[in-house]
Amino acid sequence: MPEGRPGSLRGSVQGSLFGGLETVEPGPLAAAHRTELTEGAWLDVLPGWLSGADELFDRLAGTVPWQAERRWMYDRVVDVPRLLSFYDELDPLPDPALTEARSALSRHYRHELGEPFRTAGLCFYRDGRDSVAWHGDTIGRGGKEDTMVAILSLGAPRMLLLRPRAGGRTIRRSLGSGDLLVMGGSCQRTWEHAVPKTTRSTGGRISVQFRPRGVR
Repeated sequence: MPEGRPGSLRGSVQGSLFGGLETVEPGPLAAAHRTELTEGAWLDVLPGWLSGADELFDRLAGTVPWQAERRWMYDRVVDVPRLLSFYDELDPLPDPALTEARSALSRHYRHELGEPFRTAGLCFYRDGRDSVAWHGDTIGRGGKEDTMVAILSLGAPRMLLLRPRAGGRTIRRSLGSGDLLVMGGSCQRTWEHAVPKTTRSTGGRISVQFRPRGVR
């Protein structure tokens, strides 16, 4: 169990406290709503894709070997404002529900992506002070090729922002527990995304990012 800030693990997420354990499984993907962005980028959004998402949040929060990292930023080393855990393509995922979710995404998007999703990066936003700055997943192939990144959100709702790198209107999407967001086409090269800090009282959130081989 990570040593998070007080109240950071469950926060306002209480779905599994009543009525016993929920079944954790992905739903159909055909209902995902696609928004065409600029320069060949697109966005699929499917609220409530994963049933039992709060149960999965509790399992991952307590069992994943979360890592606190420090990185150079500008002229100094700073704490990364979230906890991290990465699973490469040969690593078993920390919960069978994530394996099932990745397989479902690979089946649905393979005709567009041309390959399966291989890796999973997990981020634990303990409260509103945790965040991720503007960026695109451009390490490796994502900096030169069209690709996809599928984000499964678990726990308390947080706002995801997207903006075109060339300048333009910022898109705001509130992602709740079990919601799915898929960024495709040129999105990683031509757009940026971020999860900003918030002063509102909020519980913990886990973001699971499924990616194909060679994209970070």
